[in-house]
Amino acid sequence: MRRSSGDQARDFFVGLISGTSMDGIDAVVVNFDRHPPDVVAAATVPFNADLRSTLDELRVDPDTFPTARLAILDARLGDALGQAAIDIVKAAGIEPAAVAAIGSHGQTVLHRPEDTWPHSLQIGDPHRIASLTGIPTVTDFRRGDIAAGGQGAPLAPLLHRALFARSGKDWAVLNLGGIANLTLLTDDDQVLGLDTGPANCLLDDWYRRHHDDRFDADGHWAASGRVDTAWLQQLLKEPYFARRPPKSTGIEHFSPNWLDQRLPGWAGQRPADIQATLAELTACSVAAALHDAGFPAAAQLLVCGGGVHNHDLIGRLAARLPEIQVNSTADQGIDPDYVEAVLFTWLARERLAERRVDTRSITGSRFPILAGTIIAAPTSNP
Repeated sequence: MRRSSGDQARDFFVGLISGTSMDGIDAVVVNFDRHPPDVVAAATVPFNADLRSTLDELRVDPDTFPTARLAILDARLGDALGQAAIDIVKAAGIEPAAVAAIGSHGQTVLHRPEDTWPHSLQIGDPHRIASLTGIPTVTDFRRGDIAAGGQGAPLAPLLHRALFARSGKDWAVLNLGGIANLTLLTDDDQVLGLDTGPANCLLDDWYRRHHDDRFDADGHWAASGRVDTAWLQQLLKEPYFARRPPKSTGIEHFSPNWLDQRLPGWAGQRPADIQATLAELTACSVAAALHDAGFPAAAQLLVCGGGVHNHDLIGRLAARLPEIQVNSTADQGIDPDYVEAVLFTWLARERLAERRVDTRSITGSRFPILAGTIIAAPTSNP
């Protein structure tokens, strides 16, 4: 059923993101009339096999992936993102004219903020999204922050502060996507954020080498293995873990090649033990980041992202953080599967209002920035 004309004027935004798992597109329609924002509709749209295979190929070695193929992939993803926006607007029961803007993060294919020429690249042509939908599209959220001297990531702490900060309380928010990113919200309204390291990316890669499906559902395979303490200590020598914030990373760093270079000689005989140890690596690196930040006991850790459904991984986190309550963001009214997509509705809304976002304590930028570039809707409806 279509909403009444009075409802059409409400503050609707669409959020789109293709995450580091490269499995598909998360799409949401959000109404900001209340707090927390109302997620009117949400869906995950899987990539077809060919598109997913091409993205996997790009991830293995982005430095040698042909430029012509990258341009085609950018266009294909733009169309896929645009169609996902059309479909989620229909699912919400609203007209496109009721949507103020689409916030599209796209697909990160490179993120190297520590390079001689710091850079981050997301694909999914926003001009095609705006053309297909007839809706203004806000995109390219990271490069302005990098130009201002920041890491360009993580950006989620901006939304976490808006949604979850409480006066007089300490909170942490952990997003378990391909990479794990952590937000620290202190009782004096300060916010810190960082990428702690791998979350699902190495787990998914190792699992796919031994199984036909895409991920270790509920962490059953990891739970069947045993952690190899000696190998875990070797993995923890990765220099990224010892770096001080601000810091961010990506799946092109914690890549299949990164794992291959560190696999022990017994990996072929004990593949489930590799999986268990990789899960422990994620839990250990997150716990270390919390402890290094001096996060207080009896505080609360809210978890979101696909990893929230991995009960083995959540159990490992809880075991390493016995003094901290570990809960889902669902406890605070936000579906953990769609927090990141909601982020890009919020950033699009801030950009349309020309409000600067302050990432100085998160990414290390030198000054607050206008995050994102606005692609105007076409002059006539498609």
